[in-house]
Amino acid sequence: MLEYGNIKLRAPEPEDLDVFYEWENDTALWPVGCTLIPYSRYELKQYISSSKDLYETKQLRLVIEKKPEMKAIGTVDLYDFDPYHRRAAVGIMIDESQQKKGLAGEALSLFCNYVFSFLKIHQLYAYIPVDNEPSRRLFARCGFHEKCTLSDWQMTHEGYKDVLLVSLISGF
Repeated sequence: MLEYGNIKLRAPEPEDLDVFYEWENDTALWPVGCTLIPYSRYELKQYISSSKDLYETKQLRLVIEKKPEMKAIGTVDLYDFDPYHRRAAVGIMIDESQQKKGLAGEALSLFCNYVFSFLKIHQLYAYIPVDNEPSRRLFARCGFHEKCTLSDWQMTHEGYKDVLLVSLISGF
């Protein structure tokens, strides 16, 4: 269920500490997330070893591995999980060295299939900066539909930017 084509999704392992440290502390990624401060190795080690109960934490992070190397190339996140309405936000990050190879689409499709069929989530949604064309194309290829534009939603170094809300409703 968590493996298809060139991609395998798995839980974070202690061996991921170095790559998580690199990704989480990459300030170029901070504007599209909610991070404003660096993470220590200690904090990330605690996160990796902490409870992963979706109903307790309201989030789930899976590592994206590229086969056959079985190398961690990114993460896919489920967050703001609402168990009553069975919806959650989704975010994906692929290491810059692995971008533009179709791997994000494979990973996002596999993840959507997993959360819809196994976790029984009804709807996934994502926030995409309007000027992030690669993410817009990725989510559209995976069946997400643009729902609305959220004005001045995201603060950046250049000022506030509009963000698109996209969603996908389960076909299961």
